[in-house]
Amino acid sequence: MSRPLILILSDQLSTDLPLLRNPPDDAVVALCEVAGEGRYVPHHPQKIALLFSAMRHFADGLRQRGFEVHYSRLEDEDNYHDLLDEAERLARLYHCSEIRVIRPGDWRLYERMTRRRRGRPAWQLVEDDRFFCSPDGFADWAGNRRQLRMEHFYRLMRRESGLLMDGDEPAGGQWNFDHDNREPLPDRLDIPAPPRHQPDDTTREVLELVERHFGDHFGSLEGFNWPVTRRQALSDLRHFINHLLADFGCYQDAISDQEPFLFHSRLSVSLNTGLLSPREVCDAAERAWREERAPINAVEGFIRQILGWREFVRGVYWLRMPAYKRENRLQAERGLPDFYWSGETEMRCLNRAITMTRDHAYAHHIQRLMVTGNFALLCGVKPEALCDWYLAVYADAHEWVELPNTLGMVLHADGGYLGSKPYCASGKYINRMSDHCRHCRYDVKSTTGDNACPFNSLYWDFLERHERELAGNHRMKLIYGSLHRMSDERRRAQRDKARQVLEAIRFEPAYGREDHLAGYRS
Repeated sequence: MSRPLILILSDQLSTDLPLLRNPPDDAVVALCEVAGEGRYVPHHPQKIALLFSAMRHFADGLRQRGFEVHYSRLEDEDNYHDLLDEAERLARLYHCSEIRVIRPGDWRLYERMTRRRRGRPAWQLVEDDRFFCSPDGFADWAGNRRQLRMEHFYRLMRRESGLLMDGDEPAGGQWNFDHDNREPLPDRLDIPAPPRHQPDDTTREVLELVERHFGDHFGSLEGFNWPVTRRQALSDLRHFINHLLADFGCYQDAISDQEPFLFHSRLSVSLNTGLLSPREVCDAAERAWREERAPINAVEGFIRQILGWREFVRGVYWLRMPAYKRENRLQAERGLPDFYWSGETEMRCLNRAITMTRDHAYAHHIQRLMVTGNFALLCGVKPEALCDWYLAVYADAHEWVELPNTLGMVLHADGGYLGSKPYCASGKYINRMSDHCRHCRYDVKSTTGDNACPFNSLYWDFLERHERELAGNHRMKLIYGSLHRMSDERRRAQRDKARQVLEAIRFEPAYGREDHLAGYRS
């Protein structure tokens, strides 16, 4: 029998992986820090530090469990710095004839590994069963549907998992409580701070390493506070359930000028690295409702994000790749606004979303969707440019979850395959859901004029430019009715203002990935 090398990737840090349940006695487990994975986009330093520290702690845990582990460190002199090449070097070093690996989280690696299946050493890919739905299961559900709707898939997942079900009926009497989850923040609200994870020797060593090698990337390492062990991840889960979940539902769409986390769990980082399983997180939330420690609207809204949306976008990713990544139905061709790398803009909402991202490698879903994403949509930013930025700057971003969210949900670049309408909005939405506008030099109530909020003219200009593609969408009918009732003079003034706004922005060249990211700003 051949000796296998079991390669564990940075988003697979779970002892419940199929490859670790009953491995051969002579198997070698490998984890690899390689420069190539830190630089194919300029990942936020906190994201790299999180993954490297979590990998090192996970490797130590495997050794304590009796596994033979090889850990390739970034500064090892013999490190090949390409993940596949480094794994093959280790296979030769340990005389392994095959490399076994769980399906990776992005097509880039999956395609390369698949091409080497018959090489020497041979690559064997094993399905990742940490999710509620497999890619094949999702493809069976999708069938020949022309459009997929998350709500329908979510109800199937509820039935199959038994989560929030009372027999055959949804708990609480309905499937979805989203209408209860759209409250802006009150003026005064006590928001508990997240647990503080003090860096140990391993994490401190990693932080110094990342500063040396990736310190020129966008983002700060100061204040690093991500869980790098399962114990820390479980602490974050308990904190969320006990202190945040009850208020999460009402305020999940709210935005604060000063509070970066609000009542959000931040658990996507631990879910996407494998430190927590989606089942245990959903079970903990449901238990809080059944024990009357959190209301149904909060618990259902939270579970929907994991059981529904997270599983749905993964299914879409594996169903539609690699062609999905090239979708650009609205023909957007601009590069990224250069202030996405600096935060240097007088638009308060964008300034705060970007500086919070710089400081924490985090922004919650409404900041991503309705602030940075909405602005990129209105400006006509090329999907590749925004997708690469989101993949780079957020600690929880892995391509299987980032790409469908950005390309399909944020930019509507797939023509409505993922989402039923484009999530475009004027400054009015941001003013309703945040306190940004009261701190902004622009007037959110004005569309034209020197002090007008740029979102407003860009919004109406976007609708005019894409009327042919969007006017037939039944969810856009009312807003196009408002546009058509405007006078020609007003519409012309809005177009002129939008042109002025766009001309004042410095957009990066909309080249391919390699050129586009060559000049990113630290």
